[in-house]
Amino acid sequence: MELSERKKKILRAIVDSYIRTAEPVGSKSIAAMPDMNFSSATIRNEMAELTSMGYLEQPHTSAGRVPSPAGYRLYVDELMRNYRLSIDETQSLNQALEAKMQDFGDVISQVGKLVSQLTNLPAYAVASPQGKVSVKRFDLIMAESNSFILVILTSTEAVQNKLIRLPLEVSEQDLKLLSAVLNASLTDLTVDEITSEVLSRITRSAGPAASLVPIIIEFTVHVLQEQQHSDVYLTGQVKLLGQPEYQDVSKAKQLLSTLDEEMIAHLPEVISPDSKTQILVGPEHIAQELKDTSVVMTRFDIGDGMQGMIGVVGPTRMDYAQITARLSYFAENLGRLFGKHELPPPSQKEEE
Repeated sequence: MELSERKKKILRAIVDSYIRTAEPVGSKSIAAMPDMNFSSATIRNEMAELTSMGYLEQPHTSAGRVPSPAGYRLYVDELMRNYRLSIDETQSLNQALEAKMQDFGDVISQVGKLVSQLTNLPAYAVASPQGKVSVKRFDLIMAESNSFILVILTSTEAVQNKLIRLPLEVSEQDLKLLSAVLNASLTDLTVDEITSEVLSRITRSAGPAASLVPIIIEFTVHVLQEQQHSDVYLTGQVKLLGQPEYQDVSKAKQLLSTLDEEMIAHLPEVISPDSKTQILVGPEHIAQELKDTSVVMTRFDIGDGMQGMIGVVGPTRMDYAQITARLSYFAENLGRLFGKHELPPPSQKEEE
């Protein structure tokens, strides 16, 4: 059922108020807002209808209403206003992003820490390959008469090598033939595409070096699995204790005991191709433990076949507009940092 503009206006006001106060919202407080031209009775009736439609909920101990997961979903999809970062915010973000760090992993983890500090919520950062990883090139280099070096270049531009002892006498010419067979038959295949049929076909074409194929395949699969792995950094979990929703120690303990890197790694990636930011609200999570939380996640480009993602975990009452604006700024400028190693001047927009 399509909501009227009046219902949407009232729902937006309730969500905005609840985000600020963490207190159930009554019709009188909505009617007292300067841009509300409706009577308390009208607002009360509309709130009752929004409740029956599933957009609001009424706590047992209060006459006011709070948003339901469906209400938050409509809010983030249609109703929330854009948040503009202040000059101080953009300067703070730029200073952090301009920090010179030696290790890529340090960059990602420091970004997560900064997001957590600025939002006062748990934050995570993920670095993972874009799409499926495959082998780009094989090189087999004779080291000694009884050994050779296997060199693998992956689609992520990573290079892995291994010294392999020869189980029998194999000439340099045999290795060149095997290298040609591998580059013709095993490149551009993902780990799932390396089947027993592929193994058999390569073995039949490998000539005197056929006995080396299983060893090479085993190492190749290991490399691809490692390259497909995502690095996940989670920080600031304890910040949830400062939120009113988690003053209940048992509730906080249940969430904090399960909120870890493994859970973050299994969050659904539902970001559409035409949007770099997505919000998961309550029951939309795959993890039951996160049913009372929301996640705002934003993707950015790292380059070299890698992509990154940063996100914030918090109560469903979080300030979606502000957090989305901050993460979007991170996404845009992290891509710039990794790609061009430069950042734009601070925004001249003031916070609304």
